[in-house]
Amino acid sequence: MPTPAGPGRRPPSTAEHARLAESPDDMDPWRLWGPYVSARQWGTVREDYSPDGDAWGYFPFDHAHRRAYRWGEDGLAGLTDRFGFLNLAVGLWNGRDDRLKERLFGLTNPQGNHGEDVKEYWWPLDATPTHSFASWLYRYPHAAFPYDELVARNAERGLEDREFELADTGVLAGDRFFDVVVSHAKSSPEDICVSITATNHGPEPAPLHIVPQLWFRNTWAWGRDDRMPSLRLVEPPEHDDGDLVAIEARHGWLGTYRLFAADSLGRGGEQRFVPSPLFCDNETNDRALWGTEGRSAYPKDAVDRAVVHGDRSLLNAAGRGTKVGLHYDCGEVEPGESITVRLRLKGGPAPDRPFGAAFDAVFRQRRREADEFYAEVIPAAVSPERRHVARRAYAGLLWGKQLYRYNVEQWLEGDPAQPQPPGSRLAPEHAGRNTSWQHLALADVISMPDEWEYPWFAAWDLAFHCVALARIDPDFAKEQLVLICREWSQHPDGQLPAYEWAFSDVNPPVHAWAAWRVFEIDGKRDLGFLKRIVTKLLLNFGWWVNRKDEDGSNLFEGGFLGLDNIGLFDRSNAVPGGWKLEQADATAWMGFFCLAMLRMSLQLARQDAAWDDIATTFLERFLAISIAMETGGTNGVSLWHEEDGFYYDALIAPDGGSEQIRVRSLVGLLPLLGVALAPRWVPRELPDFTERLAWLRRHRPEQTEALIPTRGPDHIAVTVMLTSPDRYLRLVTRMLDETEFLAGHGVRSMSAAYRDGYSANVAGVEMSLRYVPGESDSGLFGGNSNWRGPVWFPINVLLIDALRVYAGGVGVEDRIEMPTGSGRFVTLHEVADELEDRLISLFEPGADGARPGDPHDQGNGRLWAEHPFFCEYFDGDTGEGLGATHQTGWTALVAHLICEHADRSPTADSDED
Repeated sequence: MPTPAGPGRRPPSTAEHARLAESPDDMDPWRLWGPYVSARQWGTVREDYSPDGDAWGYFPFDHAHRRAYRWGEDGLAGLTDRFGFLNLAVGLWNGRDDRLKERLFGLTNPQGNHGEDVKEYWWPLDATPTHSFASWLYRYPHAAFPYDELVARNAERGLEDREFELADTGVLAGDRFFDVVVSHAKSSPEDICVSITATNHGPEPAPLHIVPQLWFRNTWAWGRDDRMPSLRLVEPPEHDDGDLVAIEARHGWLGTYRLFAADSLGRGGEQRFVPSPLFCDNETNDRALWGTEGRSAYPKDAVDRAVVHGDRSLLNAAGRGTKVGLHYDCGEVEPGESITVRLRLKGGPAPDRPFGAAFDAVFRQRRREADEFYAEVIPAAVSPERRHVARRAYAGLLWGKQLYRYNVEQWLEGDPAQPQPPGSRLAPEHAGRNTSWQHLALADVISMPDEWEYPWFAAWDLAFHCVALARIDPDFAKEQLVLICREWSQHPDGQLPAYEWAFSDVNPPVHAWAAWRVFEIDGKRDLGFLKRIVTKLLLNFGWWVNRKDEDGSNLFEGGFLGLDNIGLFDRSNAVPGGWKLEQADATAWMGFFCLAMLRMSLQLARQDAAWDDIATTFLERFLAISIAMETGGTNGVSLWHEEDGFYYDALIAPDGGSEQIRVRSLVGLLPLLGVALAPRWVPRELPDFTERLAWLRRHRPEQTEALIPTRGPDHIAVTVMLTSPDRYLRLVTRMLDETEFLAGHGVRSMSAAYRDGYSANVAGVEMSLRYVPGESDSGLFGGNSNWRGPVWFPINVLLIDALRVYAGGVGVEDRIEMPTGSGRFVTLHEVADELEDRLISLFEPGADGARPGDPHDQGNGRLWAEHPFFCEYFDGDTGEGLGATHQTGWTALVAHLICEHADRSPTADSDED
């Protein structure tokens, strides 16, 4: 049966849902092909074999068109198989650029004045979960792409300055660009129709070359597998249509595929341009890079040399190789004119007429099916504008699925056919990276935070992605959460890998919450998933307890915990010598972790009494953490400041003394997440758990103060809380103060009370920070994100979730001022609703047609207005989008909010069933 689109909704019955039901696993046929090609492979840790760990410098952008990658590929609108063997992507040339446009350009972390920064414009337009249909838009300037200007102008700017963007160069003025739309439509799992349409939006004719490229990932040059796949030109009589170009691709695992290329179509559908096949090998051009002989006389940049520089000497005239470009010289494209290139990639028998009426019919049918799918997924009550935002968010999530290959052991030891890597790679005290993660070996399609700036998985980002994905593809969402906990990913000691730059960094433990939310959204039906994830997260919980609470105080450490520069100092590496940092956020995260594990264990105990003991364990662990938060840990360290009504980190001196770091930020708001409602069915269905709870109440009443009964109309609800209701409401009051945390578009990450700065003496050292609503003015963690003021979407979603839980229990009758000091009192459900609306408003046009969440370089007019950006974070004052501009990872949670808002019933109680 097709999976439900949300709790309580009827099972959908669309064609795409039927395909999903047929394809729960990533090895199933409908999932074999997808847009799994990264937008950037250069500059990644995987490709770095340097002695000093300088990934950006070891494999720079200027090498990417000449140098073979070891672990993956990149491209524009790339399509590949689930293992990344055969790749199909778009190349473009405007007659002016110094190189073929084959991949997106951006600045490296050292080049950008706020870290790495992509300098292009593109938008995922649509996609279905099985990739039966997908569409993607790239905006390509008529003028020469200003690579050097973008590097130079940003180098002139400091942390206090705005980033210099492509629109700032003037090359897009007067709409002088091509919009290139690439669409895929599967006729069957191994038969993919591709359409590439380029439209000249400028006022003058402009030249254009469209160069689709088909190539095999280089798996043969490293000394581990010398089997060679092959591409060759297929000529009549092997196929009987002289108007087509056909390429045969042979591979040991994939088998045989053929790529068919038709004449391009111009205005009115007339045939215009026949492509020229340009063959070479996916091999490094050693002579161009280093002046030495390479493995092939036909290196990978031969297509670039032929199209851009008119040099065909590097092409294989025999029509064979491992890479081929299909060169469509479109000439001068008139203003308003569109040129369409049609391709078809097919395994098995060749179609009789690859581009007959059936080709266009496939696109019409798959587009219609995509519309039907999203009509089921997105509730009917959603407005057209919000529906557009949600669908774009889902498209971004699906285009953000990328193949991630990384075997750390092989990467550290190097490849037999390559030079031996420097010994410093194995020395953590020098340049060694991930040396304690040699068990990690991934070759999986993973949901990435971002196509370009974060083309690698990040553990806590992934958890939020899965909550958004659960509505459209619950099987994929569940497998992603399980994958990060598999034995080839999770460390043997239980730690989850953070991200490839430093797997040992510590991300917040949000996976248990995400697993529960995915389970709920999927209709609470997959107990097998719940068992798998809880069992693995038990190991992770043990790691936290053993490594991040070394003195057993139930107050936890953790380091930066994904919040980068939020503190006065680097909480991972700059704690004063001999001192210890007890973190309010780490402790709150652990309480939050406990509650999610408790809730999942209770659910499992309904069918299997063996889980009863696990539920009891997490209840008692939570109660211990709650006591520590309320009264101090075993050393009497307090994180609560009574006068301020806020939680702070505390530094513990070598002599046992302590001092609080009184900076009001999300660090002190996160204890709000520690709240849950005990399901009403627990007393009648789980007698052993209920008896243990009763025993604790009788014999250790001081330990059960975190369990607060609330009498409803026909039942007693029990709220489980990390803090007392009094402290909870004081924190909410702070959060809803517009002079502190409450912004027009959500909750800020730091109090705006620090606009003029804040200084404190920490362990004898004077330190300072200030509220910065936009981009970072600090170099901590590379300076490419900022937690000292902006609105961050995922934390806001967690806060909203927690407020709804609290309002459903002990807070059912509470009314609170919103904003604080306004005299306007509302229920906590209404607070959650308003915060939700403020977040969604980041994507809604105002009276002037502009969205507050669009970055400052968003152009004006119709061609820009229909394309929302999904930014990494948002200015705490204006809502302007900042950081990565394609973070349709966790920022795609806006689709989750939009659908939840429409689905929500005032009387719904998800804990009753």
